[in-house]
Amino acid sequence: MSKLPFNKKNYRMMIIGVATVIIGFTVMTMDKTPHGFGFLGITLGPIIVLSGFVIEVIAILRSPQKESK
Repeated sequence: MSKLPFNKKNYRMMIIGVATVIIGFTVMTMDKTPHGFGFLGITLGPIIVLSGFVIEVIAILRSPQKESK
């Protein structure tokens, strides 16, 4: 029986991180100013993308605990 390196909570956090990154890039494209130099393209979008990458790193580095059945 092979043991997977991550448990269900790790995979759930990874999916949340990927979704957050996608939402951040979507927010950056919603900026209507030329070349995306408005608030959404310069400030809010990158903050959301960065938080998604932080969630990904935490999900990967978090050690899987034993799940109780």
